[in-house]
Amino acid sequence: MSTTVTRRSRLHRKEHQAALVFVAIPVIGFLLFTLFPLLFSVYASFTNWNGISAPVFKGLDNYTKMFGDRYFLKSLWNTIYMMIGIPVGLAISLALALAMNRKMRGTTFFRTVYYLPVISSIAAVAILWQWAFNGDFGLINQGLGLLGIDGPNWLQDTATVKPALIIMAVWKGLGYSMLLYLAALQSVPRYLYEAAALDGATAWQQFRHITIPMVRPVTFFLIVTSIIGGSQIFVEINIMTPTGGPEFESASIVWYIWQKAFDNLQMGYASAMSVVLGLLVFVITFIQFRLNRRNQFSID
Repeated sequence: MSTTVTRRSRLHRKEHQAALVFVAIPVIGFLLFTLFPLLFSVYASFTNWNGISAPVFKGLDNYTKMFGDRYFLKSLWNTIYMMIGIPVGLAISLALALAMNRKMRGTTFFRTVYYLPVISSIAAVAILWQWAFNGDFGLINQGLGLLGIDGPNWLQDTATVKPALIIMAVWKGLGYSMLLYLAALQSVPRYLYEAAALDGATAWQQFRHITIPMVRPVTFFLIVTSIIGGSQIFVEINIMTPTGGPEFESASIVWYIWQKAFDNLQMGYASAMSVVLGLLVFVITFIQFRLNRRNQFSID
């Protein structure tokens, strides 16, 4: 009996040690590549540091400088403005999902076509749209020319550079949002629509009072992730408008942080802007979770 217990205890210790090794790997990765850089960034935001020499503590100088920096405020406004594409993209995605949810030929083909931009390289997509928006030989202006319209120089005009980036971002994310909405639509119980139809509800009333509430969790998820992703837009800006666009009209906050950190070697100042951006995203996400909690419902 004692021999059996001893063998079990040895086996238990070996399993416990193996489990600790597997658990330690992601924990160490989190500490080295997430927590430590986060804490160091907060510390660096209070310093004058160029990334090479030792940081010099400056207190709140970077933060006071930031809110007097018109380029920081401009890039922050640009980032917020370009998030106009989020509700536009969600509305189009829901409309496409409703169309794809019908029984008709070619739905698999169209789902694949709409999802292709999602799995495509963002750099390749940005180069493609940079060519399409070219004011001299771009595909979009050629199409407008066939209609007798003289298209603008999209990426070099202050009035059109942000709408051009919004169009590209909406196009890039349509497939992902559409598939999530499609999955949500297919999980809606059919008896809800049948009961509503028996009560004389029109198609619009069914959409408003059944479809919209039932896909609300997906909408909430997409809004949160889109805001987090939209606040970090960088690659598209850096490729399509590498100088921040005309009169700094397309510079995003992350692009400006990158410019200050790696072009001007103002790592401390860039860290301060990163901290402020992280706090803004956290506050917005927290508010969204609170609002979503009030709107939760269940079906018995």
